[in-house]
Amino acid sequence: MATRTASAAAILGAVITATVMCTAPNANADLVTYCVGGGGAVTVPNDLYVPAGESCSLRGTVITGNVRVAAGANLVVDGGTVNGSVGVAANGYLDATDTRIDGDVTLAAGGFGVYLKNTDTSGVVLQPRGSATIDGFLYAERGSKVDGTVTAGVGEVSVSDSEVTGNVSTNGAYLTDLHGTFVDGTLSVLNNATGSVVCGSAVQGRSTFAGNVGGVQLGPNGGLDSCASGGYFARDVGISNTTGGRTTLDDNVINGSLALTANNPVAEVADNNRIRNGVVGERTTPTAAKAATEGPRGTARQRAHDRLALVDASVAVKGKARL
Repeated sequence: MATRTASAAAILGAVITATVMCTAPNANADLVTYCVGGGGAVTVPNDLYVPAGESCSLRGTVITGNVRVAAGANLVVDGGTVNGSVGVAANGYLDATDTRIDGDVTLAAGGFGVYLKNTDTSGVVLQPRGSATIDGFLYAERGSKVDGTVTAGVGEVSVSDSEVTGNVSTNGAYLTDLHGTFVDGTLSVLNNATGSVVCGSAVQGRSTFAGNVGGVQLGPNGGLDSCASGGYFARDVGISNTTGGRTTLDDNVINGSLALTANNPVAEVADNNRIRNGVVGERTTPTAAKAATEGPRGTARQRAHDRLALVDASVAVKGKARL
């Protein structure tokens, strides 16, 4: 993924064209910048709009308003600033690197996904899929920071080497994985289709895992994903009603209690966990370390890579941003 934006960057640097979107029949219609193609280090003094089915690739651009990515559209931002929020419609895609977004990022039902690398945003929301056929994703990595909450009702949520100052809450997602991540609030993982992995991370609030299928892995040797170390949980941890896979805890520090309820199979708690207020519920000690499943969990990284290749090709054809 190190070359994700290389081809897009080579064709950037054009001035974006601004126009008037007539949202009402009066003289005070809002100025909106339409972006189709590539744009460079300019300031957009209003909102930005990527039309349906189009691609916009920006480098060093400052957007003083909000951003809307229409259905089937793509927005790639490298080294940019958005003073407002970003809304991504069905089958839309946002890819942001070395960027600051002052407002929330919202992926609508059926949205394709959000990829953040060394990017700050106020919050991230993945709306439930509903009747849509696309499961969206949030993939945040390498120094990204969410100054608020991460909320998801769909798809893959993967956060690595990053920080969330609020809560992380998923319900009905495909998976929720944290690697090397600091969460200053609570962690709630409910009804995920392939469970959850938390490795080398710290969670300051209570952690709750309930109704997940496929297993819950806290620390290494769980079989779901490769993991170098366990995590730190500053409050109580509760794991309940896990089915279809093992619940494993290895090399963790829990500065509270661990409650285990109705997990099938029974949770495996290694002796090297340090649990200040003890364990309540049925558990067993693993007899041997289990090898992680081959290959990375989920498909978000590859899906983002493939989508970006399409954006690069589109922007190369479109050239400078225009109406």
